[in-house]
Amino acid sequence: MRKSLVILSFCASVAGTLLTQTVLAADTAKPAIEADIKPTIASGDAALGKTAAAVCAGCHGIDGISGLPETPSLAGQGAPYLYKQLVEFKSGARANAVMAGMVAGLSDEDMQNLAAYYAELPVAEPESDPENLDLGRQIFQGGITSIQVPACAGCHAPDGAGNDAAKFPRLGGQRSDYIVSALKNFRSGARANDPGRMMQMVAKRMSDEEIDAVANYAQGLH
Repeated sequence: MRKSLVILSFCASVAGTLLTQTVLAADTAKPAIEADIKPTIASGDAALGKTAAAVCAGCHGIDGISGLPETPSLAGQGAPYLYKQLVEFKSGARANAVMAGMVAGLSDEDMQNLAAYYAELPVAEPESDPENLDLGRQIFQGGITSIQVPACAGCHAPDGAGNDAAKFPRLGGQRSDYIVSALKNFRSGARANDPGRMMQMVAKRMSDEEIDAVANYAQGLH
């Protein structure tokens, strides 16, 4: 039995490597400039972050749940991911004129504290639209094998909770309008701070209909 498990593990590893090579080889677009990603994981003071977050409430909501269509909710998002985004808004690795101005005066400690604060807030619980829910579920859970789009659940977890260690964001409970906007920005290259261009390669293969469906499904995961 142990020998069989070893063989299966080896085969899975080889298959995963081959799939990654195939996905990379299939994308012939000009490589984007790699983001300057800091390895530090946020470990700030949530109480101090709450004070600093007062200025963020206008767009992201006083409870971290956004009321604006393409503005993300931050409540319950992983602290490592939030910290990474703040660092990259400040460095310019993630381009956004509004956020660049907002983070310009923040210290590294401020960003750690903000990330810790929002990570502790209760996640939003919006509902999915039933219209394209089945297609969204299919893509999120199983991907689109015909065009080499992997399952979103592989990185963002089956329940949409994300992966803190890898700095992959929570999608469950996130505004669908924001997920659509993010995917389209990855697709166009307007956003290029994804490690290894993973999201850019995925989004380039997806149609508007597929993006809308998977965003709608993810919104209802909570």
